Amino acid sequence: MSDYVEVCSVDDIPDPGKRTVEIDEQFVVVFHVNGQFYCLDDVCTHDGGPLGEGSLEGFAIRCPRHGAQFDIRTGKALTMPATVDTRRHDVKVENGKVFVRLSR
Repeated sequence: MSDYVEVCSVDDIPDPGKRTVEIDEQFVVVFHVNGQFYCLDDVCTHDGGPLGEGSLEGFAIRCPRHGAQFDIRTGKALTMPATVDTRRHDVKVENGKVFVRLSR
């Protein structure tokens, strides 16, 4: 999939906040922090945990299973036990709607 897909309206995600959505049979988490939107795979690279169920702390999402943290802006693994980054996706906002383009 190379096109942007509408996933929600800007007002659907509080600031700060997050929402898990499915695009093309793949779950991703859309984050709203400091007026900006970001998107990552809904997968902790340590053991496949659902990042969307974790706690958001500034620009870090903490996996609810073992506490690994990822930077929501880049997908970079910030803490053990995760050592591999999670995938980041492009986000744009137009006319009050949030769009995501999946990375491959």
